[in-house]
Amino acid sequence: MKVMKFGGTSVGRPERMKQVATLVTQQEEPVLVVLSALAGTTNSLVEIGNFLAAGKKQEAAQIIDQLEKHYHSFVEQLVSGKEARQDASQILEEHFGFLRIIQRISFSEALRRDILAQGELLSTKLFGVYCSENKLSHALLPALDFMILDEQDEPAVSVISTRLKALVEANADKKLLITQGYICRNSKGEVDNLKRGGSDYTASLVAAAAGASVCEIWTDIDGMHNNDPRVVEKTFPVEQLSFDEAAELAYFGAKILHPASIWPAQQFQVPVRLLNTMEPRAKGTLISSLPAAPGVKAVAAKDNIIAIRIKSSRMLLAYGFLRKIFEVFEKYRTPIDMITTSEVAVSLTIDTDQHLAAILEELSPFGHVEVDREQTIVSLVGFEITTTPAILSNLALAVKEIPVRMISYGGSPHNISLLVPATAKTKLLQQLNKEIFGLS
Repeated sequence: MKVMKFGGTSVGRPERMKQVATLVTQQEEPVLVVLSALAGTTNSLVEIGNFLAAGKKQEAAQIIDQLEKHYHSFVEQLVSGKEARQDASQILEEHFGFLRIIQRISFSEALRRDILAQGELLSTKLFGVYCSENKLSHALLPALDFMILDEQDEPAVSVISTRLKALVEANADKKLLITQGYICRNSKGEVDNLKRGGSDYTASLVAAAAGASVCEIWTDIDGMHNNDPRVVEKTFPVEQLSFDEAAELAYFGAKILHPASIWPAQQFQVPVRLLNTMEPRAKGTLISSLPAAPGVKAVAAKDNIIAIRIKSSRMLLAYGFLRKIFEVFEKYRTPIDMITTSEVAVSLTIDTDQHLAAILEELSPFGHVEVDREQTIVSLVGFEITTTPAILSNLALAVKEIPVRMISYGGSPHNISLLVPATAKTKLLQQLNKEIFGLS
């Protein structure tokens, strides 16, 4: 079985959803399709939730009306038969009826998660209607029936595997299975989600649980590029990456792949392909356990980084000082991206300000605390790049006029990371393209 995940832009227009149906039915082996919400839908659902949380029901109603109008237009172009349009209309009535009913219910975070789930539920059901109209034998496997989180809000892999395999076996006569990305149930049985980009995570978990031959991630770009094509003119897709390289790139800002999505595929040795829905013949990027040749494969940038420095002469040779620092971040479940130490200071970075005030308050007894916002981590990723001397000399040329705040070197043999002000990001990416990849 092959797992094929399609993002919001891949199903964002009726003609693209039809193209997805063509792609999946051309496969020789059975396919389990993971679909995201239509492009823009999740943003609208976030707005609806925010308005309802603020008690602005009229504003929420306006967004609901606009979204429903968009979906009715989408359906008119997606299917043409009377029966198919009736089925699609019933689906829209069900889900937009839900969005209207909740305006009369007291708002809660559980309700917010129910709102966010509507996008994937709509896209998969409408895709199913299109498949039925075109006589494509298929079955819908609701993600809420098998995608389960444990008490630590992590995917319960063994439960997912057991439940999914049972559903697949019950539909063994179908070559096309469809499920939702992103959504799941938590340990309380409530509707929940895998956060933004979670459809990639769903696809990887599903591929691992089902023992898939490959997990294909289809987007609107032909694979992982060597640099950010939005700010650098000359980029190219990377044909092959190891799981370790891909995980580093995803974590440090490569937008094409969700950071968590590599782990399940790597654990169960399921190759991942990054492909372009608009250019299905393009090679894309293959991610597997096999490393390619040594050298820098790609550069990624992670924005909205916060740098924190704790300075204290009392920490000199102080046993357990770093442990106490880490315990503060562990308490607030806030990951640290980079860290450097000296005899009198610790500098580190985080990528969220959700608990920043509380963290700073607990750090203050340890010494003088400084905070810099609007920072960016730029990472060079490739196989054994820290042992390739030429890379360091070229990197030195690239950062010649860049105000580098921190450098992480040696923590991973496959990653060199630099912390710079966000204002220097574009120039640094362009300089790296020139000095590392020879493109200008």
